[in-house]
Amino acid sequence: QLQASGGGLVQPGGSLRLSCAASGSIFSLAIMDWYRQGPGKQRELVARIMSGGSTDYADSVKGRFTISRDSAKNTVYLQMNNLKVEDTAVYYCHNLLANSWGQGTLVTVSS
Repeated sequence: QLQASGGGLVQPGGSLRLSCAASGSIFSLAIMDWYRQGPGKQRELVARIMSGGSTDYADSVKGRFTISRDSAKNTVYLQMNNLKVEDTAVYYCHNLLANSWGQGTLVTVSS
């Protein structure tokens, strides 16, 4: 099971950190993703972190978002900096191998 949190309202240029707490799985072996779905848009992959720690990002967030994991806490994070209006979306964490999803957390970027 995955529990996402940390969303909220932020002004353009601001920062937020999302958290996703995992339970019931061998978290240290999990490939973890953050997806997002904006208004009227399809769900898209934003960031991925492999079990060994390597990461990958969508071009639209490279240099602004950072995915990380704390295996001791069974938690994956998404640090989002220099947020833009177009980052507004519901953000979901996803365990690739278990194909399990968190409930989503809303991020709204607006002045």
